[in-house]
Amino acid sequence: MKILHTSDWHIGRTFHGVDLLADQASVLGSIADSVREHGVDVVVVPGDIYDRSIPSSDAVTVCNRGFEAIRAAGAVIVATSGNHDSAVRLGAGASFAAAGGLHLITRVGQIGTPVMLSDQFGPVAFYGIPYLEPEITRVELDVPRARTHSDILGAAMSRVRRDLAERTATDPSTRSVLLAHAFVVGGEASESERSISVGGVETVAVGEFAGVDYVALGHLHSPQMLSESVRYSGSPLPYSFGERSHRKAALLIELDAAGLSSVQRLDLPVIRGLSQVTGTLEELLTESKYADSEQCYVSALLTDPVRPVDAMRQLQARFPFAVHLEWQRPEGQSDLKYRDAVRGRTDMEIARGFVSAVRSDPSEREVTLMAEALSAAARAEESTVELSETA
Repeated sequence: MKILHTSDWHIGRTFHGVDLLADQASVLGSIADSVREHGVDVVVVPGDIYDRSIPSSDAVTVCNRGFEAIRAAGAVIVATSGNHDSAVRLGAGASFAAAGGLHLITRVGQIGTPVMLSDQFGPVAFYGIPYLEPEITRVELDVPRARTHSDILGAAMSRVRRDLAERTATDPSTRSVLLAHAFVVGGEASESERSISVGGVETVAVGEFAGVDYVALGHLHSPQMLSESVRYSGSPLPYSFGERSHRKAALLIELDAAGLSSVQRLDLPVIRGLSQVTGTLEELLTESKYADSEQCYVSALLTDPVRPVDAMRQLQARFPFAVHLEWQRPEGQSDLKYRDAVRGRTDMEIARGFVSAVRSDPSEREVTLMAEALSAAARAEESTVELSETA
């Protein structure tokens, strides 16, 4: 059996305010092409299909068309909800969807009941563990004292192992695939994942998944191997500039009669690159070395001595997909601690330095106003001291 592991679609997400639906529709089409090209039997999506619990109608349309394209390419789909999805909304109509080959696992009650598919070697049990919030699910999982994600996942895996043991006792050829949305120890996070805990109790150990032939993980956005059979596929698109070095991919899994046979990385197309550029506004607008960034999503760091007026509009004349802009004066890069920077300076010098650092050098009128304000503050302090001495 051939299985394509993809996750964290985040349909409906924006990138610094820019709508990504067209990019997402394009990459879902590429995933469907991979299904057709490689003869994939099953596509697994462990969570965060949508970016919000209440997706827009346009996001739902893009997602549904993606599902339809994958089904038309020949694959059954097994998916779970993540910490961004609404389990209730995503799971609405799950029974009806399953009849069309889309199996949605979003409820605690589904954890021990796999989606059963088969190939020439026998049955394959697909188990799903959606994102489980400890405070909400511990009673339903019959672990009322559970407080951490590790506790909750352990209880969920007990249900999986119990069911799997019964099935393999009846048919030893049964193999297993698990979908889970979690932050597993050893995984490397990026800027665009939303924390799934408070207080640092979110991580779970790789050993929690022992006994399953392949574990398809969701939540982290870069492809990662935690063990030969436990992996993150990562998101199909980059969702932060911290991911600009990621090469996005899906994972092609093959099962044979003995279980996991091979894992192949399938690189996904770069829909639009990410670029971070640094320089003065004039340099960014004119120098040829920035030409490769013209069709990328651009984050610009300006180093002009004075903050340029209307800089983003000017940047977008050359970089139409510029989405983020910062201004930092060259001298603002000093590593001096604040107390070292102000030692031996007058109040006026400190005030002028602050205005220059956060904006630009103050005008003469502004210097006069600062001097008047400092004088007024000094007089008020003197009056307070005199009153306290006479009291």
